[in-house]
Amino acid sequence: MTVLPTISFAKIAAPKKGTAVILAAKEGKLPPLAGEIDSSGIVAKALEVAKFKGKAKSVVDVVAPVDSPVDRILVVGVGDPGAIKETDWTALGGVVRSKTASDAHVSVLLECDGVDVTAEAAASFAQGYQLRAYDFDKYKTKKSDDDDGADKKVAQKVTMLVADASAAKKAWAVAEAVARGIMLARDLVNEPANILGPVEFAARAEALTALGVEVDILTEKEMKKLGMGALLGVAQGSVRPPRLVVMKWNGGKAKDKPVAFIGKGVVFDTGGISIKPAGGMEDMKGDMGGAAAVTGLMHALAARKAKVNAVGIIGLVENMPDGNAQRPGDIVTSMSGQTIEVINTDAEGRLVLCDALWYCKETFKPKFMINLATLTGAIMVALGQHHAGLFSNDDELAEKLAAAAKVTGEPVWRMPMGPEYDKMIDSKFADMKNVGGRFGGAITAAQFLKRFVGDVPWVHLDVAGTAMSSPSTDINHSWGSGYGVRLLDRLVAENYES
Repeated sequence: MTVLPTISFAKIAAPKKGTAVILAAKEGKLPPLAGEIDSSGIVAKALEVAKFKGKAKSVVDVVAPVDSPVDRILVVGVGDPGAIKETDWTALGGVVRSKTASDAHVSVLLECDGVDVTAEAAASFAQGYQLRAYDFDKYKTKKSDDDDGADKKVAQKVTMLVADASAAKKAWAVAEAVARGIMLARDLVNEPANILGPVEFAARAEALTALGVEVDILTEKEMKKLGMGALLGVAQGSVRPPRLVVMKWNGGKAKDKPVAFIGKGVVFDTGGISIKPAGGMEDMKGDMGGAAAVTGLMHALAARKAKVNAVGIIGLVENMPDGNAQRPGDIVTSMSGQTIEVINTDAEGRLVLCDALWYCKETFKPKFMINLATLTGAIMVALGQHHAGLFSNDDELAEKLAAAAKVTGEPVWRMPMGPEYDKMIDSKFADMKNVGGRFGGAITAAQFLKRFVGDVPWVHLDVAGTAMSSPSTDINHSWGSGYGVRLLDRLVAENYES
């Protein structure tokens, strides 16, 4: 695996060795300290030749003059000083990492003409740097350089030079906790299914006890006693037993109701008897992206000691074809007592989630429930791979989540719901069926889940297009993105901490 950079913060001073990174705003000037590492004016000449104007993410790379204390100087554009957002700082950090990945020592001069580089901006930059450094290559016996030309074994030391180093360190403690949660989610999604089954996934979630998270793991026997017939029906075709993992972080007041997050954790999805086509089926190791995000979120909340009571629940199963697998036409009874006709065994995620949602509602009486699931291909037809589909029974919660999405750069798009769609999943033989036909597939899946949340404010995030195999960004070139961790952490931080 990539050796992640060691990031530290210090007061603004001229870099003394290695690679120096200098920021420049659009049409702005280089900071005064730039002269201390380039008294000959070579950098200024290079900028003139390159017609550098400070455009966001533009880079001019200069070999330092012989009398400079550093070896290399990078000038990076930050764009319009009046329009820089948090996500811009994060992206800049990723861009700089992509240009300095092979360098043992990097110093970033975080001051810029006309720009107020706050402690939070510095932490966001550092977070982007670290997230871009992530790479999942643990199963490669021959290590090759990645697209950044990086030596993954370089024990890189990065110093962020800022106006208020103490404040930046505090901000970084929070940002790093979230980054670690994102990378945990990426790890889980990237792992092959032969390594990460339900039992193994549960063990990784249980490791969060080291951060103070309480973890309970329900076995098949316990779920049978609870009547989780929908979840267990999905699992019965696999030799690998299912698990329901309950993670509790008690950082708020004892009397406060918890906020709750529920994740679909199908560690591999063949489609069951309604088997999927062979082409691309290997990607179904990522069908637990919702559970990965919930686990990463619980890591982030605990690591930064969030002042909130939070519950994370993940339903972990494998959906396999077998002589014991459930069949199309079978009728199962959910924990709620509602019966479900299984029309398509490949619509299994909602069967896992419905029991997990009901268990959460009845056990914890939460303020709200948000579930994440790589639930439907239909959401990708509608939104592509840049937005997650948002479905909700509560406008206020949906609006708060949409606001957090704008700040974090993990976009969502609210989709419609309504009784006309609900009718599409009515069954002739049971209380409902698990699919509603060809049209509106992502919506009818949400309507199905809604039948198990009662009056609790609820959001369903369909992350089929964003959790795995999503487009590369400045801060992620991994197949697993870790989508949802930053989004939900920000929702909690801005609205629900005491």
